Amino acid sequence: MLQKDLIRDVKTRLNTIKGQIEGIIKMLDNDRDPEQIRQQFKATGKALENAELLLLDETFRKSLAVKIAETIQSCPGNCGQEEIIERLRRQFPDLGDDELTDKMKEIQFVSDQVKKNQEQQ
Repeated sequence: MLQKDLIRDVKTRLNTIKGQIEGIIKMLDNDRDPEQIRQQFKATGKALENAELLLLDETFRKSLAVKIAETIQSCPGNCGQEEIIERLRRQFPDLGDDELTDKMKEIQFVSDQVKKNQEQQ
């Protein structure tokens, strides 16, 4: 369900973080200054936090918006899922980050039901 073009930046950031972690391991192996190691941990943690925010706010939220829009287009008003679709559409602007994945699953289920109903007609 995730939009491929939206996850590219997240993957790039995660690869950068992977490099930072490998750098910390090398610093530990080379008995580097503990303060430098601590600073690298802080930078890596901040980068991971930013990647998480990007994933939630950009990738998940935009993917959910696209899926809601696609499902609305697939349901011309007589698909049997109108109430759920409308509820999700109204809830969308106020969804918290912790609700996104559940709503993504819900709209995917609804979308699958709409497609199934269309195939049976």
